[in-house]
Amino acid sequence: MDSKLADLLLDPTAASARVQAHIEGCEGCRRELDEMRSAMALLDAWKGPEPGPYFLPRLKARLREEREAAPGGGLRGGIAGLRARLAYGTGAHVRPLAAMALTVVLLLGGGTYLNITNWEQPPATPEQAAVVHDLQTMDNNAQLLDQLEALSSSSQNGN
Repeated sequence: MDSKLADLLLDPTAASARVQAHIEGCEGCRRELDEMRSAMALLDAWKGPEPGPYFLPRLKARLREEREAAPGGGLRGGIAGLRARLAYGTGAHVRPLAAMALTVVLLLGGGTYLNITNWEQPPATPEQAAVVHDLQTMDNNAQLLDQLEALSSSSQNGN
């Protein structure tokens, strides 16, 4: 019934008739529901404290101090300085760099994808059968032999 009590507390109209009948008949569940309602009423009435008038200027000064604090030398100091800039900086300088890096990654990835899929290449033509290729080669050879014989006979006749 605990989950049913929470549902009944948040939306009393959503509870089934069986649950409502149990609540009316069970003193422990009714008392627990009343306690939950009183706790919710206290939370609704509670107002959080307002920050003092000097809260924001002191916070900004503290952030500036942390940002400008000189880290130690070496790799450890460089990492600490980077961490401080990221943690206490405004982050306005990071957004354009991140957008540019994302653009480069998308362009490279898209270009790679298009190159892999070969969308720009023309469709492949069907290859000729080996017999047709052989016949064309023999025909070319026969024409070449005829031309050579014609040259040879003209050179012999002219001799």
